Amino acid sequence: MNFLRLVILLIFTSSASTEPLERIHFLIPAGPGGGWDGTARGVGEALIKSGLMAEVSFENLSGGGGGKAIAKFIETAPRQKNTLLISSTPIIVRSLQGIFPQSFRDLQPIASVIADYSCFAVRADSPLIGWNDITEKFLFNSRDVKVAGGSVRGSTDHFVIAKALSLAGGNPRSVRYIPYDGGGKAMAGLLTGETHVLSTGLSEAIEMHRSGEIRIVAISAPNRLKDRPDIPTLVELGFNMTFANWRGFFAAPGYSQKHYQEMAKVLEKMLNTHDFEIVRARNGWAKLHMENVEFYNYLMEQETQIGSLMRALGFLKN
Repeated sequence: MNFLRLVILLIFTSSASTEPLERIHFLIPAGPGGGWDGTARGVGEALIKSGLMAEVSFENLSGGGGGKAIAKFIETAPRQKNTLLISSTPIIVRSLQGIFPQSFRDLQPIASVIADYSCFAVRADSPLIGWNDITEKFLFNSRDVKVAGGSVRGSTDHFVIAKALSLAGGNPRSVRYIPYDGGGKAMAGLLTGETHVLSTGLSEAIEMHRSGEIRIVAISAPNRLKDRPDIPTLVELGFNMTFANWRGFFAAPGYSQKHYQEMAKVLEKMLNTHDFEIVRARNGWAKLHMENVEFYNYLMEQETQIGSLMRALGFLKN
């Protein structure tokens, strides 16, 4: 067990309160406009509109690929009783890369709520009409295809498109990936012409696709989504690849199991409301609900799978 976590447990486990939840504070490890921000605020919206929570608040704390927020969360655990940290697949990726020393094991998994499929998008006026145009240009000269992503090199946005381009016969290590601090800035990079392709989560691109400012040319879902039947899948385009980025919530260490169960129960109720269904459909999410031990075991399995993929693509050395 992490030493800092052990100290925190010894200090206040016995006195941790188990009073009913009255409010939830969401800690978001990135700037506004990205997938974590959108998921936390969408869940908060559903909690308020459904009457499950009287008050919610949000805090954006970017830095260190999400590590700054995680470190703060652990160090201030005694003051984070009603706080939920939003995270997703990158917590596994960045821990494997050593970008920050913590992992999901240093937190208390509460529940996953949604899966956000990866997608690739271009500007509406781009000469790259479809995914096959992107692969052809990349194979001709990989330097001519600049890819925007909302996080660091080797992140989910990076390795998903690297894997897809490798299936087209390209060298995944030749992808010219431009990292931005959050999905909003990555989108701006695409729209200003700094980059040619955006690799991101569907929820981060769907509104701009609807408005006609960008075109999503492929998605990593196994089948076309009922909410967006106009977007082709990589599978139907001849690339046998699917990938879903889970998003879920973690609590600070040191509180009682009763308190954690209450947090999980509130999220479970929220997922079954009409108000959340509106948010889910609007963002193109797929529901993915796991709690506590099931969620933890899923994270363990994904860590093994992603580690193998990243090693094969050259993003991990061991």
